[in-house]
Amino acid sequence: MRILLLSDIHGNLPALTAIEHFFAGRSFDSIINCGDSTVYAPFPNETIQWLQDRKAYSILGNTDHKVITLLQGGTFKKPHDEEKRIMYRSTMQGLNARSKQYLLALEDSQRLIFEDCSIGLFHGSPDHPRELLFAQTPADRFQELSQLTDCRIVVTGHSHSPYHKHIDGTHFINPGSAGRMFDGNPEASCATLTITNYDIQVRHHRIAYPVEEVVEALRREHLPEIYADMFRQGRKLN
Repeated sequence: MRILLLSDIHGNLPALTAIEHFFAGRSFDSIINCGDSTVYAPFPNETIQWLQDRKAYSILGNTDHKVITLLQGGTFKKPHDEEKRIMYRSTMQGLNARSKQYLLALEDSQRLIFEDCSIGLFHGSPDHPRELLFAQTPADRFQELSQLTDCRIVVTGHSHSPYHKHIDGTHFINPGSAGRMFDGNPEASCATLTITNYDIQVRHHRIAYPVEEVVEALRREHLPEIYADMFRQGRKLN
């Protein structure tokens, strides 16, 4: 079984399209998406449609949660900066009815079974949806987390940090961010997971995409210029 692992797409349809073109001619049995599908790049409806059309298994991320809060008439404290808050409002206001329904139906986590292998989907970690796990996170923390789930494979997102660790019998995988990397390289990040009997293979990929398509779309929506810089530089906003 071959699975495409995605997370933190952040509404970046050009990045998704580039990923699909990169793997053209190579089929996947399933697609897994670990949340933060929306906010920052201005293609939320198209991104959600892409995930729906391909029957991707998806969960909620923290940006998705904030959009839902706005949809339900609520508010949130962070981010404080108006230049950041405007992206959530813009996303919420641009969602069509189908996209709203899709987000509202998602859960914080999901458990799947493929090839008799259990896979847990979490945005942050099995302990908390906003926990940040990195490649350099100490092994003892992963050991603690392995005791919180019976899943043989744990797929996470949130940190935008690609890694694969095999600790105490549990495979921890973060595919990185498909739409908004923070390491100074704007290329999309994803991973492939291959399960053959009891053998598990993971490979990470970096894929170039037309960043200027995102920049032009941001400008058409009259969104802050700092986001154009963010996507071009592959850096997190301060």
